[in-house]
Amino acid sequence: MKSLISLFLLSFVLHVSGSEEWCYQTKGSCKGPENWKTIDKICGGDRQSPINIVTKATQLDKRLTQFNLTGYKTVFDSTVKKNSHTIEVTINTTATVSGGNLEDTYKPLQFHLHWGTNGVRGSEHTIDGEQYPMEESNSDNKNFENLINVLRSIQNKSDEVPIKNISASQFLLPEENMTSYYRYNGSLTVPNCSESVIWTVFEKPIPLSKKQLEFFSSLKLSDGTPMVGTFRPIQLRFGRTVYRSSGPAVLASVVLLFVSIITTCSLSHLC
Repeated sequence: MKSLISLFLLSFVLHVSGSEEWCYQTKGSCKGPENWKTIDKICGGDRQSPINIVTKATQLDKRLTQFNLTGYKTVFDSTVKKNSHTIEVTINTTATVSGGNLEDTYKPLQFHLHWGTNGVRGSEHTIDGEQYPMEESNSDNKNFENLINVLRSIQNKSDEVPIKNISASQFLLPEENMTSYYRYNGSLTVPNCSESVIWTVFEKPIPLSKKQLEFFSSLKLSDGTPMVGTFRPIQLRFGRTVYRSSGPAVLASVVLLFVSIITTCSLSHLC
């Protein structure tokens, strides 16, 4: 089965680590982003992610149509894994995604999360130089409550626990909000930093309440260190073109990113 990585801001991504220990903040023998290229040389390449998206410099691509999602509402049981870098949930379903000028049909494998510190920063990509602190709602996002409740049992340690009755769709934007987005060629945002990623950054955010945002910022690593700032700094664009879809108001000056909690999914190419 061939792997392709297609990233929505919801970023579809596959994490592959190098043999050395890496982290988001240099600590002891653990190497932070500024030293990742000593773990994997490609981390210093010229097609790295994340980047700053300059909206006025983007090019319209009418091939960037709406995505076709099937099986995303299917309910399944899975596991939640908390390690030293992120929260990861395996997607145990036959869901597929196509359209959006993707080359073929793909199957989601897992999703993971990125967040900042108490609502400050949190997004990997920036829009016109802005790294938004949060997308806060007045009410809880019920789609995340099951995940948050499960995480409470491993809030202060690295572990893997079961999660029941979830669907892929509950962690995604509604399909009608997936027509406005940006697209460019980039990389994984962790070592090995493979430059084989098609990034899709959506305009519409997924809101969480202040209480929910604060919960993710309260998570800790096994050594008691706060599990915050789980994102890589902005990388140089090196002349790459960023395309935009023809969805409505894609260049509007609004909060474009699901920035404090970024849902990331792995896709596998269906043979």
